[in-house]
Amino acid sequence: MSSLPLSSSDNPISLPSAAGLSVPAFSPLYQQIKALILHSLQAGEWKPGEAIPSEMELAARFRVSQGTVRKAIDDLAAENLVVRRQGKGTFVATHAEQQVQYRFLRLLPDSGDASVEGPAQRHIIDCKRVRASADVARILGLRAGDAVMQARRVLSFSGVPTILEDIWLPGTSFKGLTATQMTSYPGPTYAMFELHFGVRMVRAAEKIRAVLPDPEQADLLQVSPETPLLSVERLAYTYNDVPMELRRGLYRTDTHHYRNDLS
Repeated sequence: MSSLPLSSSDNPISLPSAAGLSVPAFSPLYQQIKALILHSLQAGEWKPGEAIPSEMELAARFRVSQGTVRKAIDDLAAENLVVRRQGKGTFVATHAEQQVQYRFLRLLPDSGDASVEGPAQRHIIDCKRVRASADVARILGLRAGDAVMQARRVLSFSGVPTILEDIWLPGTSFKGLTATQMTSYPGPTYAMFELHFGVRMVRAAEKIRAVLPDPEQADLLQVSPETPLLSVERLAYTYNDVPMELRRGLYRTDTHHYRNDLS
């Protein structure tokens, strides 16, 4: 990515359209630098877990002050897109990092926390390439009939089936995904998506409601059909708000609870 002739002042400027970025006109300079760094992240210039250039190098590259770069990186760090390491630099955040791998996991044990409980035991029921239904295509920004990877799995804790998930992923971005990959990868699934498919989920939106399971769902979770479950529909996005995963889960809450910290 070539350097852009940006002013080193804090006067708002507009980015060239050739950069392919969507940045409001007259936005603060640090936000424009943030958008340029985000563009490089999206383009894969720096992979998850890799160091990005120093503030001094980025300041020279974009012809702005280090303070402007620092403010842009502060924003990216607050959004868990990069991670600062004292004395080592700034790195592209990855779901393999201990401090972020549970960021999207809101179901916690009633005693202890997710890190103490340890990773879930995964049982992949199915993983196949199918044509997207109109509903799934609309949510993922695809056309009806486009290829998607569809997976169903049960997550257990201490041998107890706790979460039943149905997952849909764009077929083009996740071509070749197999049940073996989903089962055997030792870390978080989102970390596997980064490593094998170059897709990083950076944020997610969820819809939550209470439901009763159908007979098949009740059987997979080993509960009665009269057991209330938490239904969680999650849409996860990669950079620039591109939807990359639709996940519909049913959660048992007899030994776990859903927690969300608000600020």
